Amino acid sequence: MEWDWEFVWEILPRLLDGIRITILATFLGFALAAVLGLVIALARRSRSRWLALPVGIAADFIRGTPLLVQLYILFFALPGVGIILSPLLAGVIGLGLHNSTYIAEVYRAGIESVSRGQWEAARACNLSLVQTWRHVVLPQALPPMIPALSNYLIAMFKETPLLSAITVYEVMGEARAIATTTYRYIEPITLVGIFFLVISLVCAYLARLLERRMRIAS
Repeated sequence: MEWDWEFVWEILPRLLDGIRITILATFLGFALAAVLGLVIALARRSRSRWLALPVGIAADFIRGTPLLVQLYILFFALPGVGIILSPLLAGVIGLGLHNSTYIAEVYRAGIESVSRGQWEAARACNLSLVQTWRHVVLPQALPPMIPALSNYLIAMFKETPLLSAITVYEVMGEARAIATTTYRYIEPITLVGIFFLVISLVCAYLARLLERRMRIAS
């Protein structure tokens, strides 16, 4: 089967609409994962076992089960108890919740990379907890986190095709729909591969740029 440029231009608007959904789901999911990941990391560092232990068990359970299973629970099982989520909302929550458990480990490693002497120096200078985090801990902990966080962002882009299982028509879902109705697979699937490659390279470049600037600033 030969490459058909006319067919490419015909399906491109649908694929671009799918790309929009893919980018939206990824960045909203990443924002949720970043916030939840910080909450999980801080909770697991808590001196209270009543907080750290349940959060740790829940995080291990989420990390140890497939994302697809979690998406099915959010979209198909929760309506059984009266909680109905739209496909996109269920996808964003699934992506965010699943990846937050991994991002929490990134936060934990970054925070623990700050030497104990820095914490003691901040205490000796009578800095408040907020000032300690803002002026001492975060400026040192964030730069080492950037490469790992960017890797998880790119990984989340690659996980979005799973959302088609709960009827979210992101770019891969659109490509499959086009292929099954036209019986032409080479053009839509190739374009999807190119889209994912370009997005991944752009994200990796921006992450390196941000890491370089943060190291210079610190």
